[in-house]
Amino acid sequence: MTTLATITVAEPRFAPDLLVLRNRPLRPGVSLQDTARFGDEVWKLKPAIVQDHHRELILNFPKIPGCFRQVAKELMACELAYDLPPGERPARIFTLRGHFADLRMFLEWAAKRGATRLADLTPGDLADYLTHLGTLRIALDTRRTKTFVARKLWLFRTMLSDALAFDPAVIPGWVRPKHRKDGENTTERIPEQVIGPLLTWALRWIEDFSDDIMRAHDEYLDLRHNTVNNRIRRGAPRIKGAPAYLATVLDRYRAQGQPLPGAHGCPSQRTDDWVVNTSHLARQVGCNRGAFNTDTCRAMIADALRELGLDHGTYLLTQIEGRLDGRPWRGRIAYEEVQRLDRLLAAACYIVVAYLSGMRDSEVKHLARDCLSTAADEHGRTYRRRITSLAFKGEQDVRGVEAQWIVGEPVERAIRIMERLAQPDHQRLFSVLASSPHYSRTDPNRSKTSTQTIADLRAFMDWINDYCTAHGRGDFIPPVNGRRWPITTRQFRRTLAWFIARRPGGTIAGAIQYRHLSVQMFEGYAGTSESGFRPEVEAEQALARGEQLLDLVGTGEHHRLTGPAAEEAELRLAEFAHHADFRGKVVTDPVRLKRLMTRQDPHIYPGGFVTCVHVPERALCRRGDDTEGPSLPDCQPLRCRNVALNADNREALATHLRHLDTALAGGDALAPFPRQRMQHQHDEIAAFLARHTPDQEAP
Repeated sequence: MTTLATITVAEPRFAPDLLVLRNRPLRPGVSLQDTARFGDEVWKLKPAIVQDHHRELILNFPKIPGCFRQVAKELMACELAYDLPPGERPARIFTLRGHFADLRMFLEWAAKRGATRLADLTPGDLADYLTHLGTLRIALDTRRTKTFVARKLWLFRTMLSDALAFDPAVIPGWVRPKHRKDGENTTERIPEQVIGPLLTWALRWIEDFSDDIMRAHDEYLDLRHNTVNNRIRRGAPRIKGAPAYLATVLDRYRAQGQPLPGAHGCPSQRTDDWVVNTSHLARQVGCNRGAFNTDTCRAMIADALRELGLDHGTYLLTQIEGRLDGRPWRGRIAYEEVQRLDRLLAAACYIVVAYLSGMRDSEVKHLARDCLSTAADEHGRTYRRRITSLAFKGEQDVRGVEAQWIVGEPVERAIRIMERLAQPDHQRLFSVLASSPHYSRTDPNRSKTSTQTIADLRAFMDWINDYCTAHGRGDFIPPVNGRRWPITTRQFRRTLAWFIARRPGGTIAGAIQYRHLSVQMFEGYAGTSESGFRPEVEAEQALARGEQLLDLVGTGEHHRLTGPAAEEAELRLAEFAHHADFRGKVVTDPVRLKRLMTRQDPHIYPGGFVTCVHVPERALCRRGDDTEGPSLPDCQPLRCRNVALNADNREALATHLRHLDTALAGGDALAPFPRQRMQHQHDEIAAFLARHTPDQEAP
């Protein structure tokens, strides 16, 4: 008797009911059992999109040619589950969605060539794919990502049922992916000629125009609540006593001397004549337009029409109180304008919050109602404003960790406005606004996407330029290289870091003190998040300092340094120039300059009154943190042995000395003690300059 051995059939690696998001963090309230399975034709990725401002994504496998659909699923399942070959980095959901699009492009190309298996493709086939990509009008970085995804079909070969039989990287001309070096910030900063008027107008909208828009917003929501569709939706009863309510509305028009709202005549009657917009009057009364089909109501409207006249449009009763250059900033607000004005006001608030806080887009988008807290002194004066949100970058938890930022009064005002614009049932401040036609279909826990915000920012820039053109103003946003600046949400933080590092005492929009902002934001990031703003500013400061030092060497200014540390400074700068391979031109490549400052930092810190040649052991300033370098605000230039002076430093000290001369010339206007202190300071500076001013600069 023959006994058949028991045959164990291995379970397939990718079972149809395999949960493809099993190793991904999920949104709160989402059950893993309700997420996509391997056998599904469409994988919904929304459960694994944990940040509220990201759009929903799917992997639509029916778009993949049938012969390659299984292997496409296998590759995506491996990446979603972090099942990666050695050396591969885990990818974010949004990166994988981009990979899917590139994979689809490659597989469609292969299918059109008649291929049914990846293993049958040859190096010549992939060389032709490179040629195909070269015919497309795409950037080099885009070509890199598309070839990289094709190469994944070889890198994951041990995990796939069908894979490439060779490494595409051996093909001549194959574009290898470019990995950004850690810490390298490739985001463009907003040019000064753009950020200046952009921030100025954003502050005007918040400080001067917002009250008008908010009153119009409230009036608009009340009116829209009474539209026919909304009344039907909520089952509103038919109003009684319509003539009395209508009389109240018409009296408001009389009190303001405003004509009755107008609308075009009925198109079915082929007339463009303007008629009274009774639908708008009905919204103001809170009834259906049919309630006016009585002799009494018709007579009341006719009397008011003869007395007030008819508008060519439907305008709100909100009066314009905001002023620009002493005049109203605009005319009356039309009913249909409110949606756009709300959107522009929200864009202005975003600009102020993002730029004056240093928050990333994801951090701004997770601001919620009551995120702002303030602290006041015994006199009721606010001395600290703190906002709380979620930080994601650099954190261990991909769902974000709570972090805090210290902000100024303009940001507080912007937050208060967004709290009024956002409806109570919407958790996030920067979500779809209640005045938007899409509001009722919007998830109350979702913020606007970055794409939506960028569209709002560009609409705001267009409004600025249209307004300036219409009113003959010069504070418009100029084009850069002949076109509108392509603004993105990532650029605000990068731009602020640049300004703080390079213009610490400067101002923009007449009121923004960058030194004060840096102190506020550095305090706000203390210990709350690993992704703080300080490292970015310090990196910009290092680059700015490197440019200044190269300029000292290039102009020969280092040979004219004076002061106790002048000789040490000249030696350090000479060594710095040697390693920079200096040839008489300032290094402008930021990557090279960053590398130079990292390896050969001479620890020389140019300042307004002194140039510090830092030697920690003999420094009189002492930092209260672990940061390297001097504390320039605590500098004691007349006593410290780390001080060197360039021509600008000597001129700054001489200017201050002249100010002291002017003050001391006031004679009896100064009290004895302040005069004595001022005279002592004057004598010390004069003696210091006399010792360290070259003969050719001596007065």
